[in-house]
Amino acid sequence: MEAWPEVRERLRRVFGIANFLLCERVQPAIPPLASRIAELVADLPFESFAVRTKRCDKTFPIASPEVSAQIGSVVQARTGKAVNLTRPDLEIHIEILPKETLFSLEKVAGPGGMPNATGGTVLTLLSGGIDSPVAAFRLLGRGCRVEYVHFHGAPYQGRASLDKATELVHTLKGWQPGSRLHTVPFGTIQKEIVARAPKRARVVLYRRMMVRIAEQLAEKLGAAALVTGDSLGQVASQTLPNLVTIDHACGLPILRPLIAMNKEEIVTQARHIGTYETSILADEDCCQLFVPKHPSTGMTPGAADAAEADIDIATLVARACGSIEIA
Repeated sequence: MEAWPEVRERLRRVFGIANFLLCERVQPAIPPLASRIAELVADLPFESFAVRTKRCDKTFPIASPEVSAQIGSVVQARTGKAVNLTRPDLEIHIEILPKETLFSLEKVAGPGGMPNATGGTVLTLLSGGIDSPVAAFRLLGRGCRVEYVHFHGAPYQGRASLDKATELVHTLKGWQPGSRLHTVPFGTIQKEIVARAPKRARVVLYRRMMVRIAEQLAEKLGAAALVTGDSLGQVASQTLPNLVTIDHACGLPILRPLIAMNKEEIVTQARHIGTYETSILADEDCCQLFVPKHPSTGMTPGAADAAEADIDIATLVARACGSIEIA
């Protein structure tokens, strides 16, 4: 099957599929089955093998273990390779049906999880770093339709972070086509916060403003929750008190699938899904714009409300929502 390599790669990225096989049909009898399998395995690179048989047709006169034994003897005689029922290099899968027998020489693992778009729509705050693409991927695996929003430092920063976010979403589209990246120029909002709020409060106030804007966008998109790449205690904005304070600014649930993962676990998954190399490219992250040397790590909701007292939040949110573009 000429199209099999491409089909295999596509199916390996379809959530809800645990595993799949490319099967060939033969007559429901041992001689043609053994002959065809022996022909196909003759030139394959393996040192050990196992035969797994499932006899769906109970009228077939030979039991599953005996079918496996007979086919295994033929393969061993043809190739001289060893039988290993625990960790074989090659697994031969046989399924005996009433009118035909199917067999396969390759069982391919799918991503598992839940089928696409069965878990509702969410909006991921995509920073361009390592964590948030992995957080989005984990929600993809639970069947969610994922949209993305990226906050960039324009007009005080260049396009580096925006280009990274675009490339990350392109990679994630390999797991779910059709997702969109919504971009928000955030630099002027940060400057307003710098001018009107205490220095140590800036980081938390940036994040509170982001989730307010994301909440408005989520409502337009029909998203039921926001998603972030927060990992508890990883940076100043991700301490438990600060996360609670950020949550108080948003009426939607904020999902944090990485909350108890360490950095090594997150990096491993980023490599697996293909986002790591893009995520580590240098850029200008808006979260690093106008950041104090010693940001608060224990801000309460009341303290955040007080720090925002001189900021026209509604106007800033409306202005930001009016400037959202789709990359």
